[in-house]
Amino acid sequence: MNLSRIISGTMNWGTWGANYSKQEMCQLISESFDSGINSFDHADIYGGYTTEESFGDAFIDTGIKREDVFFISKCGIMYPSKKLPIKTKHYDYSEDHIIKSVNNSLKYLQTDYLDCLLLHRPSPLMDINIIGNTIEGLIKSGKIKSFGVSNFTADQMDMFKGKVEILYNQINLSLTHLDHMFDGTLEYMQANKILPMAYSPLGSYFKEGSNKIKKVVESLKDKYSCTDYQLLISWLLKHPSKVYPVIGTTKSDRIKKSMKSLKIEIELIDWFELLEASVGNRVP
Repeated sequence: MNLSRIISGTMNWGTWGANYSKQEMCQLISESFDSGINSFDHADIYGGYTTEESFGDAFIDTGIKREDVFFISKCGIMYPSKKLPIKTKHYDYSEDHIIKSVNNSLKYLQTDYLDCLLLHRPSPLMDINIIGNTIEGLIKSGKIKSFGVSNFTADQMDMFKGKVEILYNQINLSLTHLDHMFDGTLEYMQANKILPMAYSPLGSYFKEGSNKIKKVVESLKDKYSCTDYQLLISWLLKHPSKVYPVIGTTKSDRIKKSMKSLKIEIELIDWFELLEASVGNRVP
């Protein structure tokens, strides 16, 4: 099973956001799937360690075959919550914790395997030998099908060479958050065939996007017969690293409309006009 080019992020589906009922979550899963999105992004901590279980209960009722969808989950962050009453947020990439987190995700999502496991954030104390051996064991056992990271730099990914294959890196990337486009991360990923998943693909556009960006977006919406939402997604899709946007919306109409982004071919000069509006000056 391959990733759909648009991934549905579930962080806001549960108690951290919309707090959907089982029926509402079931409907959103089905509508996402029917629109062409087969990939769902999770993390153990979402909803204070409750969203995966809510999703799993709802998914069973959709009738969708497990082999027709792609489940992603993340581990490593130890997040203070009712289910984990600790005083300090920290990271744990011990063998015991990684295995425990995967087993919990499998139980809550009611599945025998994860299509992809990501390390949620880099830890200053991560031991690549322990992580590599643990991931290889999980792959051999069939509990995970592939491995990746999230929020890792090029140097941090390079540490794992020869230990375990990284196939994905989920990063904060959008027209208003361009760090990874200029710090060598995307170039490293292209060279090493690591696919970027982009969370927050709309960036801060709808919160505090600059007037310059909004002016250019407005001028291009009519040209491409699309919404600003679709234009921002299609801008990412044009990058040669083959970005997979992780959309965090809980609105079914936006999920459906996001798929139109795949059909928008932004012209080169328009792509750079949007980039120029974001950085505030001409490309050097």
